[in-house]
Amino acid sequence: MEDWVLRALARWPNVPALFGWLALDRRGRWLIRGEPISRPQILDTISRNYGADEYGRWYFQNGPQRGYVRLDTAPYVLWTCEGGEGLQVHSGQRVRQPTRAFLDEEGSILLLTEYGPAALPDNELDWVLPRLDQAGVPVDEDRLAAALALPSGQATALTLHLPEANLPLERLDRAKAPKLLGFVRDPQPRAGEQHATADSPEP
Repeated sequence: MEDWVLRALARWPNVPALFGWLALDRRGRWLIRGEPISRPQILDTISRNYGADEYGRWYFQNGPQRGYVRLDTAPYVLWTCEGGEGLQVHSGQRVRQPTRAFLDEEGSILLLTEYGPAALPDNELDWVLPRLDQAGVPVDEDRLAAALALPSGQATALTLHLPEANLPLERLDRAKAPKLLGFVRDPQPRAGEQHATADSPEP
């Protein structure tokens, strides 16, 4: 978090959190009340003050007020770096320590990174496919179909080759990813927690 945020938190520690206002879509776009945020200054501020609480709920800390984020897929979305030699999360940081890779029932890829769980959107799949193999043999439709047919929690025969690591692909159903990887897709207030919602008057 930035210093100005920490100072604001110290001065106003009990500002109710916002729920239902912010979202991160499957392409890595920030939305406020369903509308894309386009101003670079706002996007940069969100990225620098984005984190998770002890319950796996991700939020943007806007000064003393915390705005919880609804996630379409995962806390981070992956994009290919310029030149196509690696991956970065949507907030701009290069992924250098991926540790696990997952394949969901729709063929989407999810990585566990040093920043948190990160999903590869469908418009980046062309980058991934040439980097998948099975015991050194390029992946074809039959091998991919066999991996997709496995139950969630099973190891596939596929390996994802990234510049930083070669990661065996594990099958993981989309609905089971939050529990396994420790994040919440649709944060809700906990009992006794001060909060405001998208239906509340705008602060």
